[in-house]
Amino acid sequence: MPDPNERDAKLIQYMSEAYGNERELEVALQTDIAMTTKQPYKKRLQEHLRETKAHAKALDRRIKKLGGGTQTVQSLVGKATALAKGPLHLIRGDGEQEKLLKNAKTQFTAEQEEISTYLALEVFATKVGDTETAKLARDIRKDEERMAKFLETQIRQLAGATALEEVPAAQRRTPAKKRASKKGGAASARNAKAKPAKKRKAA
Repeated sequence: MPDPNERDAKLIQYMSEAYGNERELEVALQTDIAMTTKQPYKKRLQEHLRETKAHAKALDRRIKKLGGGTQTVQSLVGKATALAKGPLHLIRGDGEQEKLLKNAKTQFTAEQEEISTYLALEVFATKVGDTETAKLARDIRKDEERMAKFLETQIRQLAGATALEEVPAAQRRTPAKKRASKKGGAASARNAKAKPAKKRKAA
C-alpha cells in the first residue's frame, strides 16, 4: 500500500490521538470500576468501558484502512499514563462519597476532552470529504456526550452526599440567631404596617 497522502496522513494523526485517549480511558475506567460501590454508577461505568473498547477498535480499523500502521505505541502510551494516575484515584478524599465525587469530576473532564476531540475530527473529516471518518467521529461523540450527561448527574448527587457525610448536621443549618433575626424583622415590619399612627389630641 502506498504512503498516505497529506489528507489521509492528517486524518490518521488525529485518529491516532483519539485512539491513545481511548486506551488511557479504558485503564482508568477499570480502576474506577474496582473502587465504585454505588451499583447503578458501577454498572454505567462498565457499559462505558465496553463502549470505549469498541471505539478503540473502530478507530484502529479506520486508521489501517487509510494506510496507517498498528497503534501499538499510542496504546502503550495511553495505558502507561492511566496506570500512573491510577493510585491517585485510590487516595483522594477522606470519605467514600468524596472519593467517588473526585473520580466523577475526573471522568467528566476526560469525557469533555473526548467530545472536543471527536467534534474536531468530525468537522475536519467533513471538510476534506471523508464522510466515513466523519460518521465514525460523530457516532463516538454521541456516546461520549451521553456519558458526560450521566456523570453530570452523578456529580450533583455525590456532592450532596459528600456534604452529608463530611459536614456535621449542626454546621449545615442556618444559624438560629440569623433565623430569629430575620423572623423578628419581618414581624416588626408587618406590625408597623398594621398599626395606624395615633392622632394627636387638639390643645
